[in-house]
Amino acid sequence: MSKYEEQPSAITKTKAAFDIVALASSAGGLGALSEVLSALPENFPVPIAVVQHLDPRHRSLMAKILSGRTPLTVKEAEEGDRLSSGRVYIAPPDRHLLVNLGSISLTQSEMVHFVRPSADLLFESVAASYKDRAIAVVLTGSGSDGKMGVQAIKKMGGTVIAQNEATSEFFGMPGAAIQTGNVDFILPLREIPAALITLVMTGEAI
Repeated sequence: MSKYEEQPSAITKTKAAFDIVALASSAGGLGALSEVLSALPENFPVPIAVVQHLDPRHRSLMAKILSGRTPLTVKEAEEGDRLSSGRVYIAPPDRHLLVNLGSISLTQSEMVHFVRPSADLLFESVAASYKDRAIAVVLTGSGSDGKMGVQAIKKMGGTVIAQNEATSEFFGMPGAAIQTGNVDFILPLREIPAALITLVMTGEAI
């Protein structure tokens, strides 16, 4: 068993090396998000913003479902939400989620590559606000959403993780991100939570 397969222990109170984690997923995303978030401790020291492609015609139950699978506090993002450590903010259906420095804004501006919410817009807003203190994670999904966004994250000095092909239900999104050459770590799904803890708490390579 590698060190990334172990269950992460509780985090002690120290200064985090990053300020935010942004996660993006599409097809197969609920299972992947569940596995990542369930393995993070309650006192994870930074906020997490999530874009999951959802059917805009239906009310989303994703926040409720994920709340039952993680010790973190999960909520559907609302306009003006203040970002808090240990909280997960899920983009609502048919709204782009943008992160400003310390808060969230939602917009129904045009679709980006046929999707709304857009991982690209989330990542680009995170890069602009948090620069080298941002982590972007691309999980399973079809299409190429997130490809432009990871380039923005890297341009500003942030860190990018992508799920590997072997553990992705759909490799479109992670594959497109990897093809940019801007992904720092390509990991099996089960190793991503421990990698996030290592990066956030130490800033060291995993």
